[in-house]
Amino acid sequence: EKMGFLSNKISIDEVKPGDHIYSWRQAYVYAHHGIYVGDGQVNHFTRGDGQETGTGTFLDKMIVSSSPNHGDSPCPNCGDRSKLGGVISSCLDCFLAGGDLYLFEYSVSPAIFLAKPRGGICTIAPSDPPEEVTYRANFLLRNGFGVYNVFKNNCEDFAIYCKTGLLVANTDVGRSGQAASMVAAASVVLSSPLRFVAGFGGLAVAGYGMYCVSRLVSDIGMRWDVSKVPVERLIADMDDMVGTDCQPEEI
Repeated sequence: EKMGFLSNKISIDEVKPGDHIYSWRQAYVYAHHGIYVGDGQVNHFTRGDGQETGTGTFLDKMIVSSSPNHGDSPCPNCGDRSKLGGVISSCLDCFLAGGDLYLFEYSVSPAIFLAKPRGGICTIAPSDPPEEVTYRANFLLRNGFGVYNVFKNNCEDFAIYCKTGLLVANTDVGRSGQAASMVAAASVVLSSPLRFVAGFGGLAVAGYGMYCVSRLVSDIGMRWDVSKVPVERLIADMDDMVGTDCQPEEI
């Protein structure tokens, strides 16, 4: 299956430097994303073993470390990286962790975007050229991408930033389509318009419509609160925030 309806499975020999790739984890509950930088290596943003996701929900137990644990037989190329967090580089096999390889799509039409009911597999936003993408991914490998958070700053956020250079001003939810889908689904459940529709069929149609609209307006290619931020400025701003936080309070 290549460029299928629900996702975009590709073979390993098809992947190219600058591609945003992903692999499903935990029985297709969520996907782990990264940027293929060439020579069999993938740069990806991970939640290290033992770190909190910051949600305070069941997701803290469900979303485990993104770094594969090989037990007593570490990867001959990567070694044991199961406890590492932040932006790391892994071989393609370690990144996939036994899963299949999928290609994240850019510049899709709104119709195609809505036709794919699951978030985190495509965006309306266009991608920058591959050399810019790999430059950002390697720069962030050396300098980090902040603190991992499943809703505000996750592996998909990292990969989308590398591909587009776009940052969201409102950080309640980042660029991640997976996070946007979870928020959209939760909103539908909490605001089910039972008093406005007749019967289960009407409720299902209305709920799915709300879900689709919420996903669409949250997409990085549709949002108004985004701006292009050079990766050097991103890191400088992060350093400034850390420096400010460390300043002693005036008495």
